[in-house]
Amino acid sequence: MAETNRDIKYWVGFSKIPGIGRVKLAQIESHFGSLEAAWQAAPAELKRSELDGNSVKAIESWRPKVSLEAEMAKLDRFGVKVVTCRHPDYPARLKEIYDYPPLLYVRGSLKPEDEWCLTVVGTRRATVYGRQVTEEIVTELARNKITIVSGLARGIDSIAHRSALEAGGRSIAVFACGLDTVYPAENADLAKSLMKDGALISEYPLGSRPRPENFPRRNRILSGLSLGVLVVEAGGTSGALITAHLAVEQNREVFAIPGSILSPASSGTNHLIQEGAKLVSDYRDILEELNLTVVAQQMEMKEFLPASDTEALVLKQLSAESSHIDQVCRSSGLPIATVSSTLTMMELKGLVKQTGAMNYVLAREIREKYKVEID
Repeated sequence: MAETNRDIKYWVGFSKIPGIGRVKLAQIESHFGSLEAAWQAAPAELKRSELDGNSVKAIESWRPKVSLEAEMAKLDRFGVKVVTCRHPDYPARLKEIYDYPPLLYVRGSLKPEDEWCLTVVGTRRATVYGRQVTEEIVTELARNKITIVSGLARGIDSIAHRSALEAGGRSIAVFACGLDTVYPAENADLAKSLMKDGALISEYPLGSRPRPENFPRRNRILSGLSLGVLVVEAGGTSGALITAHLAVEQNREVFAIPGSILSPASSGTNHLIQEGAKLVSDYRDILEELNLTVVAQQMEMKEFLPASDTEALVLKQLSAESSHIDQVCRSSGLPIATVSSTLTMMELKGLVKQTGAMNYVLAREIREKYKVEID
């Protein structure tokens, strides 16, 4: 059952309480019937629930400190949307992992095409080689309609985000703090660009600081969102290796860029390859391994398909020979106003062309390049 707008504030309230994650939220709902009832429950009722003593104490301690109305006003002020695990916008692939976050805070937008995404991570101290490889591979992946996911850190993460955006693609940054704090601060402009052509997401409520313990936990989201993880450069103790190992646990593909055996920045990636990660020397290696070589063509094709039953019906009346709008109305049985507005929209989309005097033909791309069957 999807949550209502009234429910959202209680999801937000419980997200402010340390130690209350997906499993305990499920226990709370099971016992009380709703998060609202649990939030309003008396201490004695909380103690009679299935929650352990520490969780009960945390709720009793934090609940008086949290103003639900103030939290919702703050979310509105920062333009943050709350996407719970029951919302259709919640990433389906992320829900496959065991410890998925019960809700995500989102600035920007999550779109259906983000289903095809790859996480790119690496050292904060990128070498010239690492920078060049990241720019070249991410640029080509973005041109092939792959959304790039990373952590907005210095080095490889930032290069990956920027390269995707500069190639006209989409990119998603996963925060280890609240979305009202950009960390590192130097990436504030990059974060704004990501909100326009992608999203910033976090499981942490507004006001959460970027604590060291948040980053390893954040990494499970980086890997869980994606089809696979590409590690470009990583030293032997790099956090990027944590993301790679989480990807293995989550049954995601792991890719690594090989580097010089003399370079400390490549010791981690070379070791990943020894452990079985897919060696990447070209962006096509990733597309082929993930069976994504036709994603761009599929998405381009969708732009040329009818968006509604009305468009489909009007298309059936057209061919390579000119047809007057009156003829389309008669054969489709649709009113003139509907046909006129539909043809105008389809002309803008490149589905049909007007040959003059309200006569229309199928666009050449539809007839030949894409071979769409109209019958």
